[in-house]
Amino acid sequence: MSGGSAGALSVTLCRDPRQFAALEEPWTRLVRGCPTATPFQSHGWLHSWWLSYGKEGRLRLLLVRRGDELVGAAPLMLVHRPLPRLVPLGGPITDHFDVLVAAEHADQVVPALARGLHRAARAAVVDLREVRPGAAAEALYEAWPGARGRLADSTCMELPVLPFDELVKRMPASGAQRVRAKLRKTDAAGIEEHDVTEEEVPQAVRTLLRLHEKQWRGRGVTPEHLRPRFAEHLTRATRRMVRTGEGRLTEFRLDGKVVAANVTLLSAAFSGGYLYGADPDLRGRKVDVATLLLRHEAGRAFAEGRGVVSFLRGNEPYKNHWRPQTVVNRRLLLATHALAPLLRLHESQITGRERAVDALREALPAARDWRARLNELRVR
Repeated sequence: MSGGSAGALSVTLCRDPRQFAALEEPWTRLVRGCPTATPFQSHGWLHSWWLSYGKEGRLRLLLVRRGDELVGAAPLMLVHRPLPRLVPLGGPITDHFDVLVAAEHADQVVPALARGLHRAARAAVVDLREVRPGAAAEALYEAWPGARGRLADSTCMELPVLPFDELVKRMPASGAQRVRAKLRKTDAAGIEEHDVTEEEVPQAVRTLLRLHEKQWRGRGVTPEHLRPRFAEHLTRATRRMVRTGEGRLTEFRLDGKVVAANVTLLSAAFSGGYLYGADPDLRGRKVDVATLLLRHEAGRAFAEGRGVVSFLRGNEPYKNHWRPQTVVNRRLLLATHALAPLLRLHESQITGRERAVDALREALPAARDWRARLNELRVR
């Protein structure tokens, strides 16, 4: 570790994966003391991701301590293409990024993180993707002493935590009637729920991924979900998060057979359905899987006192039936004043790529589906 100081706080930059592994307990305490943290900032998720996706020599963890207590952290890594950047750990499979700031020391920790990150970014642009509105990273952005830029990132959908019947009442009358009819048919099928234990996670994840692949076959499954490194990460992270209460894996069984499974990631104020798999044959039994899963997750979130139920990224039409709140993640770009031209170049390249993609979708609506199917075949 290299270090510096900020008032009563010490600020260090950790590049050693072994030290990252050893931070589990203080990191977990910090997550629980940071009200803006999502499950994607947990040590279980991030360290597992690093083991499956990290590259040697790239780890950059900015740590803030008060004595021996960890009170702030920015989990980052260095990449070199298309230009040198410090980017969040978690990569594209992570729906929300944030820095961690202990609430009781926020007025000191945020400036300390800003100064420490400014030193660490002397030769790289800081590119923070998928920052949820209200995140501690927004305070870091405001405290940044150099050049900066802000762009829109992915769209997410969130529901308030209410009894499921209240969520149904938010829908148009005709939609609510259809939901109630679907649930009557689902209940008549006799599906049973089972919370998977830590020891059961490896087999349950294999089943989930098999059902997920079967469910999306021929319809453009996300290629990464079929790769061994993703299965390795999801298994390891889910085991750890089930153990710490930061995750839940639920199986839905019919006549003793698992017909659907769902991984939910949890924080004090957040419940997010991360990935599910379902047997397509359930459609023949008139079982609406999306409604089944939402009833389960909304009921658990209400019972546990979570803040929101998140559909996470994507604005698929079925989500809009529930009249969710649209939440747009931010992409925060930071650099020293010396690197301001590089930041502006990167910003313009991002904007140009987004315009090109939008134009292609408008001109060739089927292009995205064909690309997804080709990717699926390539992975297979």
